[in-house]
Amino acid sequence: MMAGSGTRFDVVAHLDYAVRSWPTARAGAFDVTRFEDGFRQAMRAIARSGRALEMSAALLQPWMPRWWAEEGGRAVSFASDAHVPDALGVRFGEAVAMVEAAGFRPGARPEDLWRR
Repeated sequence: MMAGSGTRFDVVAHLDYAVRSWPTARAGAFDVTRFEDGFRQAMRAIARSGRALEMSAALLQPWMPRWWAEEGGRAVSFASDAHVPDALGVRFGEAVAMVEAAGFRPGARPEDLWRR
């Protein structure tokens, strides 16, 4: 897994990509609990590497910051996944509330990672 490698990067993004790409029409609604162990294993590896996990404000996954904290994650970053300028920052307030509920707090500067 890339998180366990020596490759230099600080933030893991799109951990929820499988959720976004789930074939709902063919497979039904995505049930994250069916895949919880796999997500948690990945989160543990990322946490052990000291990297942050990106939280998408556009596609909020309330289980992500909670599981991330439970698996030892210490830092998060935010992204909007905006593909057009008007979408930048949409639902950011909800994303902030979500990570704060998991114990993460802002750094001293706006661009800092949020930590717990």
